[in-house]
Amino acid sequence: MKAILDTHVWLWYLLGDERLTDEQRQCIEDESVELWLSPMSIWETHLLLDRGRIPIAETPARWIDRALQRLAVREAALTHEIAIRSRTVLLEHGDPADRFIAATAVELKAKLLTSDERLLRCTQLECIC
Repeated sequence: MKAILDTHVWLWYLLGDERLTDEQRQCIEDESVELWLSPMSIWETHLLLDRGRIPIAETPARWIDRALQRLAVREAALTHEIAIRSRTVLLEHGDPADRFIAATAVELKAKLLTSDERLLRCTQLECIC
């Protein structure tokens, strides 16, 4: 099975946040699951680090590099198909990061690990919440 990690799920796992559900944790820790992460999640994380929303004692780039080493994920490329799908995915809002992450899940035929209510309402996505 392929699974895309929404940005907050990736961060919750790395930070040991109790908002991560048991089902999400089990999926992440299941070695038979291919975990994927969109570059948009790296971008969103960098913004959060820059704004001090996640306190760190190193540069955002170094923190992200170490985070990618702590949890093995595959990089989901931002392809032309994903860019096109990002404009047609049935989301009720225009957040570009959510659109690209949702489009990536659709294009890769992957489940999306998310707790975002707006993404959970998208009928095109199969979510693990």
